[in-house]
This record gives sequence, C-alpha cells and structure tokens, in this order.
Amino acid sequence: MTILELIGRDQPLFDPDLHRHAAELSEQVAASRFLVIGGAGSIGQAVVREIFKRHPRALHVVDISENNLVELVRDLRSTLGYISGDFRTFAIDCGSGPFAALMRWSGGYDYVLNLSALKHVRSEKDPFTLMRMVEVNILNTIATIAQAEAGGARKYFCVSTDKAANPANMMGASKRIMEMFLMQASVRLPISTARFANVAFSDGSLLHGFNQRIAKRQPLAAPNDVRRYFVTPQESGELCLMSTLLGENRDIFFPKLSERLHLISFAEIAERYLAAQGFEAYPCASEEEARAGIEERLTRRQWPCCFFPSDTTGEKDFEEFYTDRETLDMTRFEQIGVIQNAALFDAEKLTDFQQRIAAMTERGHWEREELVELFHAMLPEFGHQDTGRYLDDKM
Repeated sequence: MTILELIGRDQPLFDPDLHRHAAELSEQVAASRFLVIGGAGSIGQAVVREIFKRHPRALHVVDISENNLVELVRDLRSTLGYISGDFRTFAIDCGSGPFAALMRWSGGYDYVLNLSALKHVRSEKDPFTLMRMVEVNILNTIATIAQAEAGGARKYFCVSTDKAANPANMMGASKRIMEMFLMQASVRLPISTARFANVAFSDGSLLHGFNQRIAKRQPLAAPNDVRRYFVTPQESGELCLMSTLLGENRDIFFPKLSERLHLISFAEIAERYLAAQGFEAYPCASEEEARAGIEERLTRRQWPCCFFPSDTTGEKDFEEFYTDRETLDMTRFEQIGVIQNAALFDAEKLTDFQQRIAAMTERGHWEREELVELFHAMLPEFGHQDTGRYLDDKM
C-alpha cells in the first residue's frame, strides 16, 4: 500500500501547478547555487531531491546529523545518480563557527533554504529543550538570514508550520515568532515560507513510529479523536521549492483544502497500515494489556493497539493554515493558497525578545514558565493549552 493510499488519497496534490511551472522551475534551478540547511531531515531530504533532479549549478547541504547525510547521499546516488553541478554535504551546525566559515568560503548562494527545526510539540516539556527550540527555530533563523544577506543571496526560504496559525503550543508559537522576524528581515532580503500539514512518515512522526513498532514487534498507540491533514514527503519538498522560486517577497504558501486534501484520524491510518501488513488492529483497554498480549495476538494475525483520547499539552482540536486576519491569494495556483503579508512588525518588541532571551542564557538558568510568559508577551492571542501532561507520558 502506498503512502497516498494510507492517507486516503489517490493522486498527488501539486501536479497541476508543477506541470504548469515545470520549465520555469527547471530553468531557475539550473542557473542557481543553493544552500539547504537542515537538508538531511525528512523535509530537507525531499527538498534536496527536488533541487538535485533539476541539475543546479551548486547544491550544498548542511545538517548536524552525519548519519542522515550519509543516507541522503546514498539515496541520491542510488536513484538519480550524479549531476555536473557542485554537490556537497557538510555535517555542521548552522549556529557554529564552521558554518560561518563555510558561508565565507562558498562565495555566496543564490538561494538559502532553512529546513532546520525542532518540530515536536513534546519539545516544550522542560526549560532546556524549550530554550533549544528558541535557538533553532528563531535565533538561528535570524543569524542565517544575516549570513545569506551578507553573501549576496537573492532569496531566503524558511519552513514554517500549520501550527503557527493560531498557535496552541510552544512549537507553533516559536514558528509564529519566527515569522515575525522574517517580516522584519524581508525589507532587506526577499523571503518566502510555507505552512503545510503533517508530513506522513517523516522522522519522529507518529506514522514513522508505526514502522518502528512493527519492526520491534511492539503495540501501536494513537489518539482516536485527533484528525489531521497529511502530505507526502515528496509533496513537502515540492511545496518548499515552489515557494522558494515562485513565491513573492513575504509570501507564505500552503496546500488548498479540497477533495485532494482531507482530514483523517491517526487511528484510521493505523488500521489501514496494519491491514496492509496482513494484520487486524486489536484495540486494547490499556497500555498494560497491549504490552502483555502482543505475542499471543500476533499468532492470530492481530496487532494490539492502544487508541486513546488526546489529553496532552499543545494538541489542537483542528488544523488550520491561515487565520481570518491574513490576506489570501487563492487564484494564483490551482492547488496552493498564498498568504500575502505586508512588511508589518514591531521592531521594539522583536528587540526586547532577543534581549530577554540573551539575559536568560547569560545568567545560565531560566524557568519554563519564564519562557511561556515571554511567548505570551510576543503573542497576546496565544491560546496555549497546558494540561500538565505531555506526549512523553504516553506509550
């Protein structure tokens, strides 16, 4: 069973727009030099593949995961082969001295794409991971924009998330704050971004966890009351590339809701996934029952599952890609909507945010509540849903 079949679709989302702009995309890629930051993650690899197959002049990929970079190269060599352009990978942190040296050595890039992110809602459970989320999602973005500008970049792309629209968790709020800094930087360097749905089977996602549970002969667990939109990894790469090359300054691309994109529950996908493996989902009343009965159930071609109502911090009841306060262009593309932003930002508020974060890190200690309070100061409409329970408290 294909990923499309698992998420309830029979055709890719963006084919009409890709076909319409195929020549333009290929011409721009072939004439340009690209840097992809965070290019060994699931979305990053998809973006790298979309650029690579269009034969860029140069494609440099940066990621902190040495192992994922190795797999990226093996995957490209085993499918697309080689290109005449300068293709290289660098296992470095984009907030490090070696990265700054790379930017100077490279001579600059036409397009800098930042796909690095802490993407999990569970990242807000402690003050230390939460501060790293601020550093990765916000501060590194500010720094790499400045480096891209200094290197003469024509465009900077930074991935956002649907969770930035009316955020209910700190991860989504961090991306919304990031977008505020993008607006400030856009007066100096053209910038675009994208918000999209859950990327099916991306590293660390619940669906990727299904693969791990099957391989390790462990029960599956999923919320039965959470319904989400899903895109494939390839579609995530296509949307990012189109935003980079076709987006105007300050545009945010997102998938249009249509018969091609619809909500589906994690529990429903789990049942389809198991059926494709030749098993029937066997609902259990508790985690203990699911763990204890797995070997017996497997002999009957049944897979123990724990489907539960969601009660953890930061889970939204529904997904949305934009708010009623944002200006939309729904006619430019067939399957892509565009949020059009003016260069509106509160420079004093943005400076205060940076100064308060710097003060926390300089003194060497901070509380989670202090960061939550700062996020609320930045986003007065922030509907933070803190239940006191986190995803790490569940199977």
